Amino acid sequence: MTAPAADTLTAALARRIAVEGPITVAAYMAEALGHPRLGYYMKQDPLGAGGDFTTAPEISQAFGELIGLWCADTWQRLGAPPLVRLVELGPGRGTLMADAVRAASVLPVFRQAIRIHLVETSPALRARQRATLADLDVTWHDSLDEVPDGPALMVANEFFDALPVRQIQRTPHGWFERLVDREETPDGAEPRLRFVLEAFGSAGASLVPPALRDAPPGSVVEVSPASLAIARTLGARLAAQGGAALVIDYGYAGPAVGDTLQAVRRHAYAPVLESPGDADLTAHVDFTALAAAAREGGADVFGPVPQGILLTRLGIVQRTDVLRRGATRTQATALDTALERLIGANQMGTLFKALCLAAPGLGAPAGFEG
Repeated sequence: MTAPAADTLTAALARRIAVEGPITVAAYMAEALGHPRLGYYMKQDPLGAGGDFTTAPEISQAFGELIGLWCADTWQRLGAPPLVRLVELGPGRGTLMADAVRAASVLPVFRQAIRIHLVETSPALRARQRATLADLDVTWHDSLDEVPDGPALMVANEFFDALPVRQIQRTPHGWFERLVDREETPDGAEPRLRFVLEAFGSAGASLVPPALRDAPPGSVVEVSPASLAIARTLGARLAAQGGAALVIDYGYAGPAVGDTLQAVRRHAYAPVLESPGDADLTAHVDFTALAAAAREGGADVFGPVPQGILLTRLGIVQRTDVLRRGATRTQATALDTALERLIGANQMGTLFKALCLAAPGLGAPAGFEG
């Protein structure tokens, strides 16, 4: 009697590939991060020093506080509607939302107007968010489409980088999509995965932007249909119902070639195809493509601007100075380190960028002027 295959995502993917053939990189990412039982985000809280990575809200409370004040200011620019949806996509531990709402409470009329909505599919992270936001009235959703109608202020911090990408590679014979296949292994051996190129045709070639079609052999182009679909949805909602969305992530102004897909485990890089479901997978965000998709939906677009410039314009240096006044020497040093990490040119200040999508006619929101 043959022993059952190991209950791992690698084994599950190998079985799928045996039936369907090699799968796209996007399909691999979707399973590695979102498999209902074995997916990375579905089974654990990956954030913080004890996890695999740390995001800006966990580095300094000033980050979320400034976003909360940005939302309050944008709400006033919208004409102060009596009800506004405050929506976060991929809210992590709920830290950003907690800090944002606390800061926004300095404007009581805005605090009374907001209704908080979190778009989160991970049961583990939802549980953490419930604990963090226990004092707030929060509604959770599996997708943006479930958020009720009405003007909205939406925040997406390190959300788009985790959405699946397809990869297309230039060879001497043209563009071919990169796929994930299983390796041939001896009977009874643990399954292994590998990258291959599609064998026939070039289904992914149509995704390559015209400006990149003459890139040299070996070049890799990444496209995220899932990201573009959400950006169009955001643009259409803002155009129809009013509001603004603040997108902060690491990425570039495309179109550009480059293999940016990476896995992170315990704050260090790991092989992308090794132990799927046990490491975070991300790819750099093409802000030009996101902006174009949002415009197709009907929104106005501002930026991108480097994160360091946005946070400096919003007052993070002054806010850190205030926090430092009541701090111990050790705490003050930690505040300075966090500030440098968030706005430093050689740290998150340049690599991370901010993009604003807005209802037509709103004008440039705070931090995006000029």
